[in-house]
Amino acid sequence: MATGLRERKKQQTRELLAETARRLFTERGFERVSVAEIARAADVSEKTVFNYFPTKEDLVYWRLESFEDELLETIRSREAGESVLDAFGRFVRLPRGMLGQYDRKAREQLAALTRMIVASPSLIAREQQIFEGYTASLAALIADETGAGPDDVEPWVAANAMMGVHRRLIDYTRGRIVAGARHPELAADVLDQAERGLALLAEGLGAYAIREP
Repeated sequence: MATGLRERKKQQTRELLAETARRLFTERGFERVSVAEIARAADVSEKTVFNYFPTKEDLVYWRLESFEDELLETIRSREAGESVLDAFGRFVRLPRGMLGQYDRKAREQLAALTRMIVASPSLIAREQQIFEGYTASLAALIADETGAGPDDVEPWVAANAMMGVHRRLIDYTRGRIVAGARHPELAADVLDQAERGLALLAEGLGAYAIREP
């Protein structure tokens, strides 16, 4: 019971720090806010912030930590006869973040966060690193399931193709949000883009982008 209470307090502190950072970042921009300022606003030491978030960028992307676990579990737990791509398609179609919010205040907060991320090269670079790690994990899982050797290219190609769809959907969604699009029209639009991307992968890329004579 004591351990449970301790973990809950740690989670509360983690959420307080992230929410404080989100508020400051969206008000002033990511690069204009220091970790020391976040610590003061949350009434903790700067060391405490880094104990919970190794980098300043992680204060923005901390909710992505569950993404990898959810993705890999979706692949592992798929039914017999279901392909990796079909399982990935189920995963990527689920509304998350902006697309999963129906409350107006929450949507506007996420829209402000989106504009802040788009304006920050360091956040975009950190996000790319995070998703590269997730892609490597997916490729390793596919390789393990298929018995592929360490030098086989197929798991790497498959994982990068699928995660490429996901990353493009993120970029597309952000662009539409910055342009003013909101739920539910945005959700339907993004889902259509997802279906098109997944359909292209399902058909294979052999006949795609053949140069005309």
